[in-house]
Amino acid sequence: MELLVKQGDITTIEVDAIVNAANTTLLGGGGVDGAIHSAGGPDILAATKQLRATSLPEGLATGDAVATTAGNLPARWVIHTVGPVYSARTDRRNQLVSAYQRSLEVADELGARSVAFPTISAGVYGWPHEDAVAAGVDTVSAMAETVSVAQVIFVPFSAQMKDLYEAHLTR
Repeated sequence: MELLVKQGDITTIEVDAIVNAANTTLLGGGGVDGAIHSAGGPDILAATKQLRATSLPEGLATGDAVATTAGNLPARWVIHTVGPVYSARTDRRNQLVSAYQRSLEVADELGARSVAFPTISAGVYGWPHEDAVAAGVDTVSAMAETVSVAQVIFVPFSAQMKDLYEAHLTR
């Protein structure tokens, strides 16, 4: 599996699947979630509303993932995953790892060969940036032999986050 880093706007990355750092409602929000819903258009919201009306009436659990259409995005699918809110008192890292694992498993089930990831939980959910990067890179690397995904692109929004990814990938 090829691991790349491309700083920028995840909604412009041409891949089979874009991972959305969603909230449990799946109905849009701020940050990456809001950007994906906005750029992808109404088809994504319609698909998530359908999921809520059928298979996910309580929403998506933290650490899980589900796919929808990508609407107007340059991808075939959006894989929505819910990362944990950071807590210094409660170890939730297993939920963060699960968000990456489940996203790759869903991508594999779809037949996606290329996937773009944001830094899950590192925005308003407050996860410390270095650990968020480590969780993503280490989890994806560990799954390289178990999924058919050929390329993963980590898409940090800032130069600081890009530097963290590049430093972790060269270890």
